[in-house]
Amino acid sequence: MPQAKHLLIGSTRSGSGKSATILGLTYNLQAKGYKIGYGKPIGTFTTKELPESAERTEADVEFIKQALNLPHSLLRPTLLNLDRAALQRRLSGEDKADYSNKLEEYKKLIEGDLVLLEAPANTAEGAIFGLSLEEMADQLDAPILLVMRFGSLLVVDHILMAKRRFGDHLLGVVINDIPDKQFETAIEILHPYLENQGIPVFALMPENRTLRSVSVSEIIEQLGANVLCRPENIDLGKVMVEELKIGAMDVNSAQSYFRKSYNKAVITGSSRIDLQFAALETSTNCLILTGRPFISDDVAHKAMELGVPILSVNKDTLSTVSIIESCLGQVRLHEGVKVNSICDMMAKYFNFERFLKLMHIKALVTA
Repeated sequence: MPQAKHLLIGSTRSGSGKSATILGLTYNLQAKGYKIGYGKPIGTFTTKELPESAERTEADVEFIKQALNLPHSLLRPTLLNLDRAALQRRLSGEDKADYSNKLEEYKKLIEGDLVLLEAPANTAEGAIFGLSLEEMADQLDAPILLVMRFGSLLVVDHILMAKRRFGDHLLGVVINDIPDKQFETAIEILHPYLENQGIPVFALMPENRTLRSVSVSEIIEQLGANVLCRPENIDLGKVMVEELKIGAMDVNSAQSYFRKSYNKAVITGSSRIDLQFAALETSTNCLILTGRPFISDDVAHKAMELGVPILSVNKDTLSTVSIIESCLGQVRLHEGVKVNSICDMMAKYFNFERFLKLMHIKALVTA
């Protein structure tokens, strides 16, 4: 039986969308009939989150396993947990393990047509263990699919440097989170430029507000908030917040301010009943009250009627805003609506035919 092919999914910075790309690739390739494996050689969970155990599973691995219904035979082991303790053991000389040899074991696991390996957060991470993106590509003789967040046209500089560094190991790129106003420019200018540089572009992905959103249940967890009002039949894990607004002005200004945003969370004081009503009259998915944990009966009735949950936090406004903005700044995939969204986007924008050809994976014969 031939060995399964391996593909490294890497990026030059964290939060670029590697896990989302893996989800979308795996789902769509499964739909085409391929057996897809997955692994994350370097884990990023902390020992506080999971107990010490030889069998413990990195959080992203477990989520992808469940989301895509992957059997154990299609999962590759996590070789080490990249935390402070592991780094100290390596730096002190206590850990002298040859992780490249452990990575070599991956080649002996032949289950699957293709194994997608999630690389570290950036091109340097893991180097102290011999497990940087470049080192893993050399050890496994595996190509690299580089996932980049657009930011601006300057993304091309990072891609060109990656091409110089990885050479023929660079299979191509996926560029995501492209603002609507720049999407046409990316198609007409960026795409042909990269192709002329010998860098295949498998997908240009527009920004997606759903992927940048955060669920109310996640907000509750991150803030340690109390739920003061929860409308019946409302699943807080499915109520998504796309923007955050602070209510601290006069009510007339607030009405105009709130109307400019959709599917938002509004932070305001528990005593500002006027602003709470103003928020509820616009597209608000969650009210977050600071100060004394109190809501008026009229506001509670209105919120119940509209299906808007109301939370109370024991934090100052600045800290509350900082925590929520951090959540909104990351693509947290552990929510079903996001999984469906990324799989649909990959089906629409990713060139699977070209990908399979460059990976030398034969097309399956369909009935």
